[in-house]
Amino acid sequence: MPGRYVARLWARDPAAHAPARHRRACKYDAFVPTNLAQLPVSLEGTVAGVVSEAEAAIRGLNDAAHPALTPLARLLLRTESIASSKIEGMQVGARELARAEASVGVGGRTRPTLLEVLANIDAMELAMKEAAAAQRFTVAQIMAIHRRLMERASTVGRIGGQVRASQNWIGGNDYNPCGADFVPPPPEELVNLLDDLCNAIDDDRLPPVVQAALVHAQFETIHPFADGNGRAGRALIHVVLKRRGLALAYVPPISVVLAAHRERYIQGLTRFRGDGVGEWIEHFTAAARASAKLAEAHLREVQELTATWRAKLGARPTPPRADAAAWAVIDILPGHPVITAPIAAAAVGRSKPQIYEAIDQLEAAGVLLPLSRSQRNRSWEATGLLDLVERLESGQLPRKA
Repeated sequence: MPGRYVARLWARDPAAHAPARHRRACKYDAFVPTNLAQLPVSLEGTVAGVVSEAEAAIRGLNDAAHPALTPLARLLLRTESIASSKIEGMQVGARELARAEASVGVGGRTRPTLLEVLANIDAMELAMKEAAAAQRFTVAQIMAIHRRLMERASTVGRIGGQVRASQNWIGGNDYNPCGADFVPPPPEELVNLLDDLCNAIDDDRLPPVVQAALVHAQFETIHPFADGNGRAGRALIHVVLKRRGLALAYVPPISVVLAAHRERYIQGLTRFRGDGVGEWIEHFTAAARASAKLAEAHLREVQELTATWRAKLGARPTPPRADAAAWAVIDILPGHPVITAPIAAAAVGRSKPQIYEAIDQLEAAGVLLPLSRSQRNRSWEATGLLDLVERLESGQLPRKA
């Protein structure tokens, strides 16, 4: 067993706002995992084969990456973030989120769940840009990711970036950990465990996908925060893959596959805490392989859609000049399925008059669909793109794949 249980006593609290049976003292066992540095890892031949295939698939996904395709990288990052949120029960549609993102960008309001999912996208971007590039990965990077993740959360109190100082638990009741499905390590164990986790992120002795699988499962076992552990832990997957040079541009949307088989995912994490480390690695690497293949197929479809947009714009009776802003706006649309004039101006670096002219041209060509006729805070949807995004988020291969 990769860890040990420690017996603890939950103190009696007669003043607690809880049913009488939950105010009594009770015993529980908290799980303290073995440090990853001491965890023995051996892969059977079949598992090693899956690992090799997964890493080849992720490399294949990234082989076509170049700066001009950066909006496609943002599309995959959004998809991964949304799927990670869905695992936690935040059911948000692609259209609803894209419209909310555009609205918030011009000072509008939206519901709290949408703000939390948008924060998850921000946290993923931070993980990929800053944390993955840090020369030495430390607990400070984990706290920064969590702080960004929780900054728009509706959770009472400011817990973003704060390692818990009390016992948490999963399942059971809301009042004490007695009878919980799983009780993570006591708070006094967290400093050692998080330092070991960061050392494991910096280590390069294991294959990158195996390293990501172990780091993620260990983080979920440690559960160092009062909330947001699942989303923060899935961000660490991509920190590892980028730091190891496997996913330098495009993240494989692993959470899409994990979300499609959520119960198996939870069972895999549970088995990791017992004698199923190898089983967890096999499950995770199979999901990584499937997600890379899924992403590669969808990116081809998005590129085909972009070519269709360009053809429509070029077929206008008076097509824009080659250096017109409309062509530049088309290039950034995959990263912004719903766009506003300020977002377009910031993304392509053109003046407002040029942007509004470009939007008029793209609307006339059928590339952009206006979402309202109001003259204030207007937004437009990229034709056909969100249909592709919805299929990607549901884990469906493109129709032609």
